[in-house]
Amino acid sequence: MAAPILSYEGLGLVQGSGWLFQDLDIYVGERDRLALIGRNGAGKTTLLKLLAGQIDADKGKRVIVPGTHVVMLEQEPDFRPFATLMDFAVAAPNAPEEYEVAAIADQLGIDMSRTAASASGGERRRAALARALAQNPDVLLLDEPTNHLDLAAIDWLESWLARYTGAFVAISHDRTFLTRLTRQTLWLDRGSIRRKEIGFGGFEEWSDAVAAEEARAAQRLDSKLRLEAHWLERGVTARRKRNQGRLEKLKEMRATRAAMIGGPGVAKLGLANDDVRSKSVIVAEGVSKSFGDRIIIKGLDFRVQRGDRIGIVGANGAGKSTLLKLLTGEIRPDSGTITLAPTLDGIVIDQQRSLLSPDKTVRDILADGGDWVEVRGVKKHIQGYLKEFLFDPGVMEASVGALSGGERSRLLLAREFARESNLLVLDEPTNDLDLETLDLLQEVIADYAGTVLLVSHDRDFLDRTVTVTLGLDGSGKVDIVAGGYADWEAKRVKPNTAKTKATTAAPPPPPTARKKLSYKDQRDYDLLPGRIDEIETEMAGIEVELSDGSLFTRDHGRFTALTAKLDTLREEKATAENRWLALAEEVEGLG
Repeated sequence: MAAPILSYEGLGLVQGSGWLFQDLDIYVGERDRLALIGRNGAGKTTLLKLLAGQIDADKGKRVIVPGTHVVMLEQEPDFRPFATLMDFAVAAPNAPEEYEVAAIADQLGIDMSRTAASASGGERRRAALARALAQNPDVLLLDEPTNHLDLAAIDWLESWLARYTGAFVAISHDRTFLTRLTRQTLWLDRGSIRRKEIGFGGFEEWSDAVAAEEARAAQRLDSKLRLEAHWLERGVTARRKRNQGRLEKLKEMRATRAAMIGGPGVAKLGLANDDVRSKSVIVAEGVSKSFGDRIIIKGLDFRVQRGDRIGIVGANGAGKSTLLKLLTGEIRPDSGTITLAPTLDGIVIDQQRSLLSPDKTVRDILADGGDWVEVRGVKKHIQGYLKEFLFDPGVMEASVGALSGGERSRLLLAREFARESNLLVLDEPTNDLDLETLDLLQEVIADYAGTVLLVSHDRDFLDRTVTVTLGLDGSGKVDIVAGGYADWEAKRVKPNTAKTKATTAAPPPPPTARKKLSYKDQRDYDLLPGRIDEIETEMAGIEVELSDGSLFTRDHGRFTALTAKLDTLREEKATAENRWLALAEEVEGLG
């Protein structure tokens, strides 16, 4: 291994009345591509600032090879002192020349003469990128680099970083970005840090293994620790594993919508069906919308069905927010009609965190100061409901102002999802969320009984969540594609690919005999879901018995036997789930 060019030995930092972390050893090699992973509030941004030398540690020694140029892309840089975006860009320490900034800005499509005060979040993010990249850093520290960027800008940034010859450390909730670019992972967890020489693509398997080992170790202590470890395992690790029910449900929903959309003729036949019409909650017929001479939406015909998960994608300025407002009735079309079912009752989750009063406590926000939360007509104790949204129940009395941005997002989700509704509107919901909260949000959306309208640039999130994607290209045309972002992207690529082919198409290959699962594989595919349900029922019974805190001292032998049985069932369940998921993928490929 080559010697590091930037490191921190024995790093420690006090925050409030205790250590945020201590005794951390971190190093960055000259060609490292590091993903920095951790929950909101774990100290990821603070750690980047320590590595950048922007703040001083309470313990530890920062070592940097002389001449190494470290640049940090902050998540929310301060533009207030600057008249224009270019003024901001050339005011940095070791500031680049204007022509260097302009060269990057031109590729990002940003006018650096724009006044800083009037710039949008996306324009400010591009200006900050232009300033950082133009400095030709040896080590680049990236804090949520894809926030506020559209898909085209994210693609450009990924290409730039793929060619970059220095080292970078990236904090990001964008799984696709991290998976494509990183080769090492730093995991900041409960005040300690782990390093693994794998990219983010291997993180979930690694973290699952760590969590399982910690749970087994805790079970050797006492029942209280064992239960806490079990909650950790189920609340964090298990959330990452898409269970077979949700996977099958999403696949079936996409197949149903694909059959309805099909080609133009198929779509009209499908939409003429009375049953389809009765399930429609939003109907757009011949909808067009322009602002001045600019056409935003042109001739859109589309029905949103009850239970649909609709993803809206496109470049910044293509009209995503306009389409969302049209579909929800917030604005009227210039021509055509939008008809909403009279029973629609929606909730909107966007960047509303500022509407949460900073002086109120978590208990005030969720339960009006009480102990019980009304969750879609069912009463739940606030402690249990907080756990569902990955909060330590001890946070009940904390003020909203003391929470991190990601924690406030989670609190907002918890409050809004408690309400009765049948339409959920999510406008860029993934900003400021850590990966575990994204897993939680995907799980909640999958279980939501109503219809979902979602605007997002998060490609992985769209692929895991939506059944239909509406893609805008800025010309007024709206592509309607069954599936997620990857399905829309594949459809976009086809016309360009076709242009490179000869004018006379090659004849299609002769049909091949369709393969089938073997008898044993088919039997496992059919029977494993039932067996998994049986295992979960048995595990639940054991967990109820183990929840008696006196069992350990009253009947130690029984406690030991139950704990061992639970371990065995966990392993059997994991094996069964992995086996079924592998077969499900094979079945999907055969179809």
